[in-house]
Amino acid sequence: MAADKGLSLARYISLLILFSAVTLVSIAVGLWAGPVKISIGDLYSAFFSNSSNQIVSQIIFEIRLPRVLFAVAVGGGLSIAGAVFQALLGNPLAEPYILGISSGGTFGAVLSFLIGTSILGTQVFSFAGALLVMILVFILGKRFGELEPNVLILTGVMVGAFFSAAILLVITMLNDSLRSAVFWLIGNLSNAPKENLKIVLPVTFIVSFILILNSNKYNLFSMGSDTAKQLGVNTSFLKNMTYILTSLMIGAIVSVSGIIGFVGLLIPHACRMIFGVDNRIVLPASFFIGAAYLILADTIARTVVSPSELPVGAVTALIGAPVFIYLLRKRFHTSS
Repeated sequence: MAADKGLSLARYISLLILFSAVTLVSIAVGLWAGPVKISIGDLYSAFFSNSSNQIVSQIIFEIRLPRVLFAVAVGGGLSIAGAVFQALLGNPLAEPYILGISSGGTFGAVLSFLIGTSILGTQVFSFAGALLVMILVFILGKRFGELEPNVLILTGVMVGAFFSAAILLVITMLNDSLRSAVFWLIGNLSNAPKENLKIVLPVTFIVSFILILNSNKYNLFSMGSDTAKQLGVNTSFLKNMTYILTSLMIGAIVSVSGIIGFVGLLIPHACRMIFGVDNRIVLPASFFIGAAYLILADTIARTVVSPSELPVGAVTALIGAPVFIYLLRKRFHTSS
């Protein structure tokens, strides 16, 4: 179904402001809530006053702010990746991990646990594993010299299944690092060093911005590859560019968070139900709302069993699964 061409600039800007406001409110909640009680006044003073409490400032800027920014990068990146894959592959169940990149990244991380590397080494191994799968799927997913959606999906699923089996094999050899491996498989933000924000945040923002710039081309692509070609879209370049950039972003995300499920599947569907099918709206909405969703999920994860915390991937799955089923049923009943 083609998107409406009559999207006015005023409506577009007003929607971007709305999406940004939702994310900013979630950021404020993520900075305010936690095991250590911080008042709204203390939070305001930390950002806008020189008289702020030093301990409070340290908690906010050294612990909570990096964690919240990681959630922005991971949640926003996973959501916009899911929206793009669903549009490009023509598959409503497509999500960031469907092409096996997460399995490659997780295999690299679990292998580093077996070897006994540092946290930085784990992230390097994870990104290298994701990059390896990205190259494999890119080479094997071509048909007649061009990426073909069905071949790409099947190749990604098979390569991902291979690496998932390899992950289980390596896990059987782990002893002391088993808990770290399990947290990585579920998805977790607590072990990400704040220094990695300098890489993950810019990568996510730049790739997301490029994807949003091409959002109208994804609208045309949803009408069929041949139709998009006739309308002037270089479909081969679009598919290659989207796959490579999105895969690199997912590799960077998995290297710091592990596998966080349901964000890239749930959020784009929710955005389409609320705002329609126009990717010019769905893509930025997915980024901002996905960021807000993961911030709130991570806030729940680190406060609900305080002073311990849950893996955020468990929270997104527990919330996401029933919500996704509800959205599917509502969509089915609406269309019938």
